[in-house]
Order: sequence, then C-alpha cells, then structure tokens
Amino acid sequence: MRGLLALTVLALGTAQAAPLTIRFLDVGQGDAVLITSPEGKSVLYDGGRSEARMQTLLRQYGVQGLDLVAASHGDADHITGLIPAVTLYKPKFFLNNGIAATTQTWNKLITATQKAGTQGLVARDQQVINLGSVKLTVLAPPPGMPRGEQNVNSVGLLVQYGSFRALLTGDSETAETAGWLKRYPASFLGPIDVYKSIHHGAANGDSAAWLAAVRPRNVVIGVGPNNYGHPTGAALNLYRKVGANVFRTDQQGTVTVTVQPGGKYAITTERQGGVKPAPAATPTPRPQPAPTPVTPPPSSVYYPNCAAARAAGAAPVRVGQPGYGRHLDRDGDGVGCE
Repeated sequence: MRGLLALTVLALGTAQAAPLTIRFLDVGQGDAVLITSPEGKSVLYDGGRSEARMQTLLRQYGVQGLDLVAASHGDADHITGLIPAVTLYKPKFFLNNGIAATTQTWNKLITATQKAGTQGLVARDQQVINLGSVKLTVLAPPPGMPRGEQNVNSVGLLVQYGSFRALLTGDSETAETAGWLKRYPASFLGPIDVYKSIHHGAANGDSAAWLAAVRPRNVVIGVGPNNYGHPTGAALNLYRKVGANVFRTDQQGTVTVTVQPGGKYAITTERQGGVKPAPAATPTPRPQPAPTPVTPPPSSVYYPNCAAARAAGAAPVRVGQPGYGRHLDRDGDGVGCE
C-alpha cells in the first residue's frame, strides 16, 4: 500500500465543536448519503434516481448549501438526484470516477454542473478532503477495472470524525473490493462504525473476505421496492455473520447517524427508533445443480430478464448491445439491469 500521507485538496471549513450528521436518505431503490460537518459544510454522496424526491429531501432537512457532490459511479439510481442538487446549490466540486456514462441522465448532470460553474474532480487514491473537522478519504477504483463497467469503478469514501469511521463504496463488486484488499491493509479498512451496504445488498456486492477486513458494526442498506431481490439473503447472512446491526431505508426510512466530537455516535431512523438487531439466519439453501451457461442472444432477441443477462455476464446491458430490451430498463436511461 502506498503511504497514507494525505494530500489535502480542499479546505472547506474550520473547527467548531458540534455533531457530524450522516443521513442515509430514503430515495427508494438507490443510494444517497448527505454528510453535514460540525461546521455546517455539506456533501451529497450519490443522489438516488428521482429529481423530485431529492428536492423534497433537501428541503426537508434544511440544506442551505452543498460544498461538494460526489457520484460513486454513473448509474441513474445514483446520479439522477444530483442534477437538482447541483442546480439549486451550485457546489464548488463534483467528485466522480472520470468515466462518462452513455446516458441522457449523465449528460443532463454534466450540463447542470457546467451551468453551475462546478469543477469536476476525478477521484485519486487516498485523496483527502477536509470538510472542516471531518476528514473524507477517497478510495479510487483500483487499476485494471474494465472502463466500460461503472459498478467496478465505484468511488469510495471513508468518513472520519474523532474515533468514528464510516465507509461508503457505491455499487462496487467483488473485483473492485478484491483490488482494494490488495491495496489497503485491514487496519485502514476497518473497523467501521457505520457501513453502507454495497449495491443495495446485491449478491455481487459484499463478500466474506471484504467484510472480514471492514468489520462493520452497523450496516445501512439503501434500497426500495425492486425486482432484483435486493437485499439478497446472501448479503443479509454476511452481515449477520459479522455481527452487524442492519438498517434498511425501505423499512425504516431515512437513517440518521449523529456523531459527537470524539466519535461517540447514535443511530435513529425515520419510521422506527433505535438500533435493530442483526437479521435472523435464513435456512441454508439446498445444493443446486451448476447453472447452465447462457449464450448472449442475437441482436434481434432480448434477454427475458435481468437474471438471464447477469448469468450471461452481460449486465448492465446498454442500448445497442445484444440482448438489450426496454423491459430490462425500468428508468429508461438506456442501461438495463443496473
């Protein structure tokens, strides 16, 4: 691992004793995390898939300004809500992975940043952003990730305030977390007080090896009604095995973490209060026959569903690619099975 000497690229405030607030916003099926430092400086990490929903939430929580918006990656369920955030608050910086998505949503976001005068900031490994007394350390995508796949190029953020640590890693998949495991020692990755579940609890997100290093005490799953099966039983079992408390925005609404100077923290939820126990174990699945390889269909034939697209290793599938069909693209952004 390279040295951990931090390069301070932003200085967004000065110290003043007060709580740090991290809100895992209820944006439906998607991710959005609002971080407000003790000095009143704010960062929005991802924005969910609804512009209207994000505008409502920003008003609800009395956001007066945003200093930085960050896209973990370019998929619509992470960046759509950044469009009104940029338009309304004109943040100084837009942190991203430097890989343009081929969607109208991405183009709209970039147009909004240009109109707002927001400066693009491509993620660099171990880049440190000082949000007043809160330190944000960037986990850039490891070398070797396929440029055409947004998930494995997710940008992570490690949030530190006193002894408190939170970790956000977008929709990164096993290939990316394996790369981070090679790059960072376990003492850097964990333990983590509050951890955002990877990819809404998808089966291709968290792994036992990754969580053994992260050692999360609490996991928040940003999830809404979906036909992907999120969060999966496999992910919930992983969180149970590491002894983490699990929170879900689909069941509990927005999850708020309040951190006092020094690092003592409390977690509250919009619809239910208090920490929930780790989920009960689900029955051990019976052995299943090896899956039959799926051959990508010709361009005139669609994958029948996202499960088939994923089995063929084709997800996400984009407009113009073999197997793409509008029934796979629920938000109409040209990318199916995100």
